[in-house]
Amino acid sequence: MKAVIKNKLYNTDTAKEITYWSNGMPYSDFRFVEETLYQKKTGEFFVHGHGGAMSRYRESCTGGYCAGSGIRPLTINEAKEWLEEYADADTYITVFGDVEE
Repeated sequence: MKAVIKNKLYNTDTAKEITYWSNGMPYSDFRFVEETLYQKKTGEFFVHGHGGAMSRYRESCTGGYCAGSGIRPLTINEAKEWLEEYADADTYITVFGDVEE
């Protein structure tokens, strides 16, 4: 998927995939969400996600909402927070290096 956001291109085909997360709901559930964290060659981070009609990725459709998808740029701090919440420690350390014990 490609998106231009604030005059910058985000492309899942050319960025490095770091890790994937899902809320574990079945794909048919309106609350289903899955996201993949990517890093561009420039070092910028973004999330590509999709989800059901009751997720942050929902899209308007006739008579209500439908499943949808999108790209969301992240600051370095937001990427760190995303990894802390959805990834394991080894993945975090691979991306950002060692942390204090």
